[in-house]
Amino acid sequence: MKEITTKETVIYDGKIMTVKLHDVIANGIATKREIVHKGGAVAIVPVKDDGSVVMVRQYRIAVEEELLEIPAGLMDPGEEPLETAKRELKEETGYTAEKWTHMTEFYPTAGFCNEYIHIFLAEGLTPGETSFDETENIEMEEYSMEELLKMIKTGEVHDGKTVAGIALAKLMR
Repeated sequence: MKEITTKETVIYDGKIMTVKLHDVIANGIATKREIVHKGGAVAIVPVKDDGSVVMVRQYRIAVEEELLEIPAGLMDPGEEPLETAKRELKEETGYTAEKWTHMTEFYPTAGFCNEYIHIFLAEGLTPGETSFDETENIEMEEYSMEELLKMIKTGEVHDGKTVAGIALAKLMR
C-alpha cells in the first residue's frame, strides 16, 4: 500500500511552496508523482455576538474567480496555529477575538499537496483596524449562518476550507 520515494527533484522553489518530482515505486511499478510541498495554514470562522459571520471576498488567480471565504492565511515557520489565526483575523478583518476554539485540522488536497490546515471558531469579537498585505485586495462582508449554508448548497460558496469551517461552526454552536 505504501509508495516508496526513490528520488526527489526540485522543479520549482518559490516563496510559499516547493514543487518536487518524486520518482516512486507504487505496487512494484516505477512511476512519478508531482508534489507541492507547502507549510501549514489556518482558517477562521469569526462569529459576531449577533450570530453573523465575518467573511472576506477576494480574487483568486488560481481559479480566476472572486471567492467568498472565511479569513485564512499561511503559518510562518515555527509559528503555532492559534498564533497564526489571531494574526490573520486581525490583518484581514481588523477583529480580535476573546474566545478561540480549534474545530478541526485536515489535508485539503492530499493527492498532490502536503498543506495542512487548522480551522478555528473565533467568538467575542472586537472591531479594529485591518492591515492587509500590500498586494491583497479584500472586501469584508457579513452573513448569517443560515445564509451561508444556503450559499454552500447552491454553489455560491465553493471554497473547501470555507465549506468545512461553516459546516463545523454550525454543528458546534
